[in-house]
Amino acid sequence: MTKKIISTDLAPAAIGPYSQATEFHNLIFISGQLPINPATGEMLEADIEKQTRQCLVNMEAILKEAGLELSNVLKTTVLMTNLKQFAQMNAVYAEFFKENPPARAAFEVKALPKDSLVEIEAIAAKEAK
Repeated sequence: MTKKIISTDLAPAAIGPYSQATEFHNLIFISGQLPINPATGEMLEADIEKQTRQCLVNMEAILKEAGLELSNVLKTTVLMTNLKQFAQMNAVYAEFFKENPPARAAFEVKALPKDSLVEIEAIAAKEAK
């Protein structure tokens, strides 16, 4: 089995030499999603709640393209430039993962592409047949 590339116009295009997501066997690896509006290609304003929501909406679009939904997500990694905003990010994150949330790691980093406040990546799985 070879790797399959997953791509949708409903999420921001890759801004470098990477894919929005890849699939191998039953696993989907979603690249870090920035808070970019895919319709305009523009970064959302510097508001952690709005940016977190856009990251997760972008992730949902990629999952949908793969025939999945948020409940298929096994693990996320959240990168933030200011962990003092963790509570605000977490409140929005909880809106998307209401039941049986995935495993998660969160890190503060010095900077993110395009001066984003947050970036979220994920690993999801398709149901075994």
